[in-house]
Amino acid sequence: MRTIKAIITRNLINFTRSKLQLAFSIIMPMFFMFIFSFVMKSNTTGYSNPLNYLISGIIIMTVFQSALTNSTSIIDDISGGFMKEIIVSPSSRWQIAVGQISSAVTISVLQGILVVIMGLFMGLKIDFIQFIQMFIVMVAVGATFSSMGLYLATVSKNSTTFQMMTNVILMPLTFLSGAYIPTTVMPKILRPIVYINPLTYTTAIFRYITLKMQNLSTNDLVKAGVAFNIHGFVIHPYLGMIIILIMFFIFFVLSVKQFSKADFSRVKSFNPHKG
Repeated sequence: MRTIKAIITRNLINFTRSKLQLAFSIIMPMFFMFIFSFVMKSNTTGYSNPLNYLISGIIIMTVFQSALTNSTSIIDDISGGFMKEIIVSPSSRWQIAVGQISSAVTISVLQGILVVIMGLFMGLKIDFIQFIQMFIVMVAVGATFSSMGLYLATVSKNSTTFQMMTNVILMPLTFLSGAYIPTTVMPKILRPIVYINPLTYTTAIFRYITLKMQNLSTNDLVKAGVAFNIHGFVIHPYLGMIIILIMFFIFFVLSVKQFSKADFSRVKSFNPHKG
C-alpha cells in the first residue's frame, strides 16, 4: 500500500505543477460546452433542457479522456529512467501498476468534479444522491480507461506510438458516443459503431443519473438516446454499466499482466545532459 500511495502522491504533484495542463482541463470543457450548445439547440428536439443534456456528456468525456491520456506519465517515467529505478526496488510490479492506474483515476475524477462545478454555474441541477452516483460512475469509467491506457502505454513503450494509438481510439469513440451529438440524430450507417462503442453506454448511464431519467419509460429512454434497442434487445443504462465493469476487469488484468512481464531495460533513457 505504501508503494501505491507514493505513486499516487507523486503523480498528483506532477499534475498540479503543470499549469498548462490544469488550464486546458478547464478551457477544453468550456470550449466544447460553447460550441456544441449551438448544435444541441438547432438539431435536437424532445429535450427539456438540451444544455444540461450536453453538460452531462462533457463531464463523463472529460473523465474518459483524462484517464486515457494521463497514462502518458508512465511513458515519461520510462524514457526518463525513473521506471527502471522503481522496478529494481523491493516493490512488487503489480503494486506499481495499481499505483499508476489509481493515480490516473484520481486525476481524471478530480477533473470531472471540476467540470461538474462549472456545470452548476451554467444551470446544471443535481442533489447529493445524484452527485454520489455520478462520482461512482466517474470512478468506474476512470478505472476502466486508466487500465486501458496503462496497457497501451506498456505495449508501446514510447510516446509517439502511444499518442498515435490513443488518437486512433479517442477521437472516434468520443464523437460516436452521444456525448456531444445525440446518437438519435446520427446517420443509421453509424449505428453499428455506436452500439459497439463502450463510451456510448458510459455516457448513457451518466446522463440517466444526472438528468433524473429513472421515471421515464423504456421507449422514452430509447428516444432520448439513453437506452438502445438493437433488433428488439434493449440495452438499459444499468446493463451498459455492467458492460463497462466487465471491460474494467479485462483491461485491469491485461495491464497488470503486461506491466509485470515488460522488459524496461530495452527502453532507452532520456539524458538531458547529452547533446
